[in-house]
Order: sequence, then structure tokens, then C-alpha cells
Amino acid sequence: METLEWLDLSRNQLSGEIPNSLADLNFLSVLNLSYNNLRGKIPSGTQLQSFNSSMYAGNIQLCGKPLAECPGDIFNGSATDQEERNSFEEDDGFITLGFYICMAFGFIIGFWTVITTLVLKHSWRHSYFNWWNNVGNWMYVTTTVYLRRLKRKFLE
Repeated sequence: METLEWLDLSRNQLSGEIPNSLADLNFLSVLNLSYNNLRGKIPSGTQLQSFNSSMYAGNIQLCGKPLAECPGDIFNGSATDQEERNSFEEDDGFITLGFYICMAFGFIIGFWTVITTLVLKHSWRHSYFNWWNNVGNWMYVTTTVYLRRLKRKFLE
């Protein structure tokens, strides 16, 4: 059935929503669902939106492209597609407002724990800045040695 090219289901008194499995028919070139009792949104992201709106005529409760937008598709005063809205929404529900609040608190507590430790413990502060000084010296020496080798290689 995946290679079905032509399907006329007009005037069959069909009711309910258009099944998503119908949207998976990639080779469908003609589809006529007119004058049935179909309702709901036409499945999006498929070729079902490319058919002429007359193929859906007589289904007054059917909405979505190529027909009028569904009432739930109006977002911030403008009509948007379901795909656009889904691209910005999280499906797993893990990243919520609570997640961001906890992440902010964790960063603040971790940052100030390190800073407070460096301010209060003289030996840790001395070791910390000495380590960064050694890292800076290592980077300077390594860069200088490689640049000298590079100059010597190209000048010879």
C-alpha cells in the first residue's frame, strides 16, 4: 500500500480524523476525501498539504493547510505551523523553568564557594595564583620555542 498512487474516498460518509498512516503514502498523486464527515487537523509535514483544497471540500470540521488554519494554530497573533512550534518546544519535559532556576543556583553557589575559599584561605589563594602563573609561563615558553623552530625552518 506504500506505493499507492491514486485514492478516491469521496462521498463515503467517513468520520473521524485523517489517520497519520495516510500521510505516510509518499507516492500518492491523487487523493479525494471530499464530502465526508472528517474533522480535526490535516496531518502536517506530508504531501497532504500539497493537494488542492477541493479534495477536502464538504468536511466542515477539517482544518489545516491547504484549508483554513485550526483555532489552536494561532500563536502570538499570527498563524504558525505545527512543525515550527514543535521545533521550539521541548518534547521530553526535562528542561523546565525549575531546571533553569536550579542551574542558576548551582552556578552561583559553586562560583561563590570557590571565590570565598580563595579569599579566606591564604595557602589555597597562593597555590591557585601560582598555578596560573606556571600555566602562563609554560604557554609563553612553548609558543616561543615553536616560533623559533618555525622561523629557523623557513629561513634555512
